[in-house]
Amino acid sequence: MIPLFQERRQRLTRFKALRPRPIKRTASAPEGLFTRCPDCKQDFLSDQVAANFYVCPGCGYHIKLTAQGRLKMIADKGSIRELNAGLYTTENLDFPGYSEKLTSLQASTGLKEAVITGVCTVEGQSTVIAVMDSRFLMGSMGSVVGEKVSRAVEYATKRRLPIIIFTASGGARMQEGIVSLMQMAKTSNALARHHKAGLLYISCLTHPTTGGVTASFASLGDIILAEPRALIGFAGPRVIEQTIRQTLPEGFQRAEFLLEHGFVDQIVERHALRSTLGSLLRLHAPSSKSFHK
Repeated sequence: MIPLFQERRQRLTRFKALRPRPIKRTASAPEGLFTRCPDCKQDFLSDQVAANFYVCPGCGYHIKLTAQGRLKMIADKGSIRELNAGLYTTENLDFPGYSEKLTSLQASTGLKEAVITGVCTVEGQSTVIAVMDSRFLMGSMGSVVGEKVSRAVEYATKRRLPIIIFTASGGARMQEGIVSLMQMAKTSNALARHHKAGLLYISCLTHPTTGGVTASFASLGDIILAEPRALIGFAGPRVIEQTIRQTLPEGFQRAEFLLEHGFVDQIVERHALRSTLGSLLRLHAPSSKSFHK
């Protein structure tokens, strides 16, 4: 009979043997054939990375997802119905180059703004969902992002649905001045009404979640999940160190540090995120009746 620790070691050895190995990229390789991990800098076949939920097969780094990619990974196939898809930002403060930047990003990302909202099912459970996209001005929150998130929450409250929000943001959008800061209060108030109605809000923090988004709706979840090693905070570590004149502990503002200190309820690997969300929605469902209309 094989001792338990030897059996585990054998399984680990077999797993490592099957794990995709980094490949040396050649100059003649077709565009898109390889994906380089931003963390360990190793190259892997893009198909292997996609099959691994865009998690580096070498070091486990969770590569950033697009909003569309995230929705495809989480929502049941064919269940997504987008909400407020026509909203887009217009220039109000004459910030130099802002309109041109918005136009350029809309063309390159296929998005009108830095968040997609909609209603869908996750493992058969109906929910409203909002997913931020860091490609669009680092997922910064301006008037339209705040409006879309608030409307999604209000939609969920009216129809007595849970809501899941995936955050990925550099914070409030500087090009919109005080208008962007007002979105913190607006989104928080919408979530307060949702909470008062006795409904579930799951906040999923991805890399990075910072600034005014962390200081508002990202931190208000009934359940707060995070992806491994995600940067989560308000001000940057350098600003904090200069303010308090102290050296910050190792791993400060990473998901694991926040889990240890009670800010995050659970760190969930990406391959398990959909099933985890499905289980949480089932546990908190008021009945087996479907609310998806």
